Amino acid sequence: MANRLQKGSAAAAMAVAWVGSFEGLRQHAYPDPATQGQPWTICYGSTNGVKPGDYKTVGECRALLSLELRRYANGIEQCVTAPLPDARFVALTSFAYNVGVRAACGSSAVRLINQGRTAEGCEALLKWNRAAGITFPGLTRRRQKERAFCLEGT
Repeated sequence: MANRLQKGSAAAAMAVAWVGSFEGLRQHAYPDPATQGQPWTICYGSTNGVKPGDYKTVGECRALLSLELRRYANGIEQCVTAPLPDARFVALTSFAYNVGVRAACGSSAVRLINQGRTAEGCEALLKWNRAAGITFPGLTRRRQKERAFCLEGT
């Protein structure tokens, strides 16, 4: 299956705007808020190979987000067997970008959606509002918005 987040697609534009708004832009590398250390993060939440002192331009950050989102979208496309309207696809891609493909695909949210229990699966996203055992208000807000987007069209 071709990746739905190909450059120029409506879903790609939606995902970049959506995830970018949740993650926020930080051009200088910073420590993870939950651990105050690893993994170091840059741009719109990118952690791959980031080291203290790293810096990227806004253009580099946007390109990195688009590239990385395609990888997370591929993971969602491979593990979600139920039909995925664009809004639900973007919500689940955002979820995977935040928690990782492995965690997203192994979650009760994806399991329930694959069983045809879409509303329950979308509701299950709300359970993922903690990092390092700490409830983060920002994660709670993010999951509420992902849940609402996931439920569109159900």
